[in-house]
Amino acid sequence: MSLVLVVDDEEGIRYSLRGILEDEGYEVAEAESAEKALELAAGHVPDLVFLDIWLPGMDGLEALESLRADQPDLPVIMISGHGSIETAVNAIKKGAFDFIEKPLSLEKVVITAAKALEFRQLRRENTALRARISSDLSQNLTGSSPVITRLAEQISRVAPTDAWVLITGENGTGKEIVARMVHAQSRRSGKPLVAVNCAAIPEELIESELFGHEKGAFTGADRAAEGKFELADGGTLLLDEIGDMSMKTQAKILRILQEQRFERVGGRKTITVDVRVIAATNKDLPQEIAAGRFREDLYYRLKVFPLILPPLRERSEDIPMLMEEFMAGFAREHGFKPVIFSPGALAVLMAYRWPGNVRELRNFTERMLIMYGGREVQAADLPPEIAVAGAAAADVDLGGMDLAGLGSTSDLKTARALFEARFLEVKLQECGGNISRLADLVGLDRSSLYRKLKAYGIQVSE
Repeated sequence: MSLVLVVDDEEGIRYSLRGILEDEGYEVAEAESAEKALELAAGHVPDLVFLDIWLPGMDGLEALESLRADQPDLPVIMISGHGSIETAVNAIKKGAFDFIEKPLSLEKVVITAAKALEFRQLRRENTALRARISSDLSQNLTGSSPVITRLAEQISRVAPTDAWVLITGENGTGKEIVARMVHAQSRRSGKPLVAVNCAAIPEELIESELFGHEKGAFTGADRAAEGKFELADGGTLLLDEIGDMSMKTQAKILRILQEQRFERVGGRKTITVDVRVIAATNKDLPQEIAAGRFREDLYYRLKVFPLILPPLRERSEDIPMLMEEFMAGFAREHGFKPVIFSPGALAVLMAYRWPGNVRELRNFTERMLIMYGGREVQAADLPPEIAVAGAAAADVDLGGMDLAGLGSTSDLKTARALFEARFLEVKLQECGGNISRLADLVGLDRSSLYRKLKAYGIQVSE
């Protein structure tokens, strides 16, 4: 229900407007002065304001400027019994949505209020659309591998419904892209997709972030604020990194997710919303449940339709297509000619395990464009950590090097990396795959050793 604030020093005018607006289904608040209006607006932001120009103390035009400074999207309709073209033009220049002369026409009030609220909604939707367009994330899944084809089919089936979705996958696999695809293909696509990174918000602030707060709810809350649930009303709420939410917050959010009713922090009024929830995490939630770090009931509430994103290593056939898409975008951005990868280089890249997944591939592609724009890149030109691990897996010769026999190369950095990778691989086999024994043998601590093995793509059993 939209809240309309009526500001006029004449009680009869306030009474008349209240009756008209309440008959149209609006909630109405009243203020007899500009000062009172600003106080009310700071405590509970209205959706629309009817504001008299001639008021005792601060006049309506001053109040208009103050309201618009705090809430640029707030539509304000000016009213006056002493109207003139000059006054109306001045009000519009200062940001008023419209100007109505007294005596007030019922039809004019109803039509102007409806147009103003529609205008505000369009502004909000336009802002959300601009944010989506400006995002550098692709809105589509790129690839033709069986796992991506199957995932795209699942998205097309669940998107048009209102079913909640739980997206799981390693970091860098594109969970936010999938969430945006689900929203874009849904009946809610005309409404906002509001994302919340549960891992980035301090626990003491997450309730305010999700549910909003009233003025004075806590130190620094000098005005009321809508939470993410309110902003997503009618649209989609993405709870990203849900696995990092504390148990305390999980308990609070479970009830709200079930009922879609809540109170702002410091408030008593119950707010009802219509929100589709998409949750995403890189964690194994059943494992987190077993460890006592995630609520089982919340897990099953979120897991109506699970979507599992495969790591890049499980769809290596998509790598050339992904790189081509990234390369075209970066070439336009930087003004460079695209890089061409030799068959040997592509074989290495498709064999590399890409621990950072698509995000790592994207960054790698930009790096190659900057370094070798317009050239053909050979396997030996690739970064050592990728070249060594990928070439070993693909059985590709790095610029004349025999991987099994550690042949010669003119690139000292690559040769050093090659030797270290082969040395650790051999010693790991001698230690029966035991990381602790290998760490003692080569004189490295476990964490440093593990990072090296991971960088070289060497599989470990523990």
